[in-house]
Amino acid sequence: MLIVLAVVTKESVPCLREDGTMGEKIICKNEYGERIICPSSNEDDENNMIEVWSLKAISELIHQTEMATPHYADLGKKANDVFSKGYHFGVFKLDLKTKSESGVEFSSGITSNQESGKVFGSLSSKYAVKDYGLTFTEKWNTDNTLATDITIQDKIAAGLKVTLEGTFAPQTGSKTGKLKTAFANETVSVNTNLDLDMAGPIVDVAAVLKYQGWLAGANSQFDTQKGKFSKNNFAFGYQTNDFALHTNVDNGKDFGGSIYQKVSDKIDCGVSMKWTAGSADTLFGVGAKFALDQDASLHAKINNKSLIGLGYQQKLRPGVTLTLSAAIDGQNFNAGGHKVGIAFELEP
Repeated sequence: MLIVLAVVTKESVPCLREDGTMGEKIICKNEYGERIICPSSNEDDENNMIEVWSLKAISELIHQTEMATPHYADLGKKANDVFSKGYHFGVFKLDLKTKSESGVEFSSGITSNQESGKVFGSLSSKYAVKDYGLTFTEKWNTDNTLATDITIQDKIAAGLKVTLEGTFAPQTGSKTGKLKTAFANETVSVNTNLDLDMAGPIVDVAAVLKYQGWLAGANSQFDTQKGKFSKNNFAFGYQTNDFALHTNVDNGKDFGGSIYQKVSDKIDCGVSMKWTAGSADTLFGVGAKFALDQDASLHAKINNKSLIGLGYQQKLRPGVTLTLSAAIDGQNFNAGGHKVGIAFELEP
């Protein structure tokens, strides 16, 4: 067996046991401070900084640390999930997912808006031909819009995904088409989006570079019909398994930032800030998710305008999830106007 040396640090951190009492557990980190799974050691001393690992253990470590670079649209996603997942304000929502014996996946959903009274429904089907890396998706919604997507992944080149999208509205005859590509490896990710408009397509390009957890990205959009750039966005951040820092500048005037921290196995926290140049109004918010157990979680967020969001998510049984949420205006608590929402998710 081939023997190699690797450097790893082991730390003892507090944790919450299932019975509610506090205890300690051992975690491992690589040289970049990223948390990894502790491979089996051939040494008895857990405090050693240098341990002897087998080739298999090293390959598992490399697989964990060399994760694919996130795409530009996914930068800051961990913090955004803290503020968005687990909330459905002002709507009644039902989502259903199922899968046929032939492998076709069906998804349907219906959403009723309490304020407008509008009911929106959608239906989609997806079928994957794994031998050829192809995926076919068809969608329909109550706005009477039909959409078809064809995707091929990891066949033209490893890490490359190509998607052809098309939509058609029978009532108006309106048609749209897009050609999308996405490529990602351990050091770079690139996205292109070409609007197939014969009058003048819109070209959207985004790229992200990754180095030892640091991320730098840019996103530009060029309108060929008008002959000018309609979007120039830049982002910079740092990301590990338990921590994420994200900052962005959109078109030189909209500034944003977010911080994500996984405090423990049960608690996720996030901070978000947005500001527009020329405006004295700054939006600042904090949010958290607390896992009560494997099947239930609490969600809470508040911003500097005293808008409070509360959510409770419960898995009633395997494949059935209930979400209750409420939005409260803390500045006008007695005036009313608060929103509640209920969502059911059913899946096999």
